[in-house]
Amino acid sequence: MHVPDGFINAPTSAVTGVVAAGAIAVSLRGARRELDERTAPLAGLVAAFIFAVQMLNFPVAAGTSGHLLGGALAAILVGPCTGILCVSVVLLMQGILFADGGLTALGVNITDMAIVTTVVSYAVFRLLVKVLPRKRRSVTVASFAAALVSVPAAAIAFTSLYAIGGTADVSIGKVATAMVGVHVLIGLGEAAITALTVSAVIAVRPDLVHGARGLQQRLKLRVNGALVDAPAPEGAREAPGGAPAAPLTARTSRRALWVTGLVTSLVLAGFVSYYASSSPDGLEKVAADQGIDQKAEEHANADSPLADYGVKDVDDARLSGGLAGVIGVGTTVVAGSAVFWAVRRRRAQDGASPGATPVENV
Repeated sequence: MHVPDGFINAPTSAVTGVVAAGAIAVSLRGARRELDERTAPLAGLVAAFIFAVQMLNFPVAAGTSGHLLGGALAAILVGPCTGILCVSVVLLMQGILFADGGLTALGVNITDMAIVTTVVSYAVFRLLVKVLPRKRRSVTVASFAAALVSVPAAAIAFTSLYAIGGTADVSIGKVATAMVGVHVLIGLGEAAITALTVSAVIAVRPDLVHGARGLQQRLKLRVNGALVDAPAPEGAREAPGGAPAAPLTARTSRRALWVTGLVTSLVLAGFVSYYASSSPDGLEKVAADQGIDQKAEEHANADSPLADYGVKDVDDARLSGGLAGVIGVGTTVVAGSAVFWAVRRRRAQDGASPGATPVENV
């Protein structure tokens, strides 16, 4: 759903740019509450994983494909504010390095793909988690539903922006119908990917999943006929939500999880992406069918060495796309990790300031 230059007029693009900048500023402050020394490294990995999976277009209808947006996945794994930053980093890397998503439309894309998907999905997720049984399976179910809703929500948001600042005279009703129709189907793919990923992380490290915080319970012991909390293992720390965190020996598991996630991202982007669907994605298909691409402009970085997810002057398509994917994952994980390391460091400095009030994790 990357919006190219020329779809939305300059005033609307400028306004969404301001909205995006404001949301990122707020998210940088909010991410200080969401990230700690255990989860900050995971956030950079989440951004890289989203980049990798976005390269895997899957067929959803005749002549149409879709790909992960990632807002729901990021919000549930690392928190909504951090999630907005994760997807924004991905969109920035894609726009600058790979000529995917217009530069003047960057504000539109961040507003639509990062802010709308994250806010809508996390609101749905929290609502469902409150009413469903307090079990890990409920987190997976809520993840599926939240991701499913987030994609048509983004389609509606784009249609609304096009109704305000679209550059072609087309029927907005037809655009809305086409956008929502195809993106409901894409949402099913988004939901499946999100639920499977969240479920996999919860299976090995539930304490690292932001959306699962508070669902863990202390082990109970019966003492003199009464149930009391079992003491935390020596060397363990208290996790958010009052649950005992994993002992210090689990640090190796976090490292193993990070390495596994990075290797998976590299394999997906460097190898599996070659087999992705070549059909236009939902927005591209609707744009061509409904005529909203009449004034689309060539990307300013169309001559980039990595434009269109291929390495320039490398003739072998498999090798070219694979190298581009690996470079993209590497660049995204470095850029994302740098951002979240800086956020985490700022939180630590704030906590060390004289008279500072400790910030409670949410």
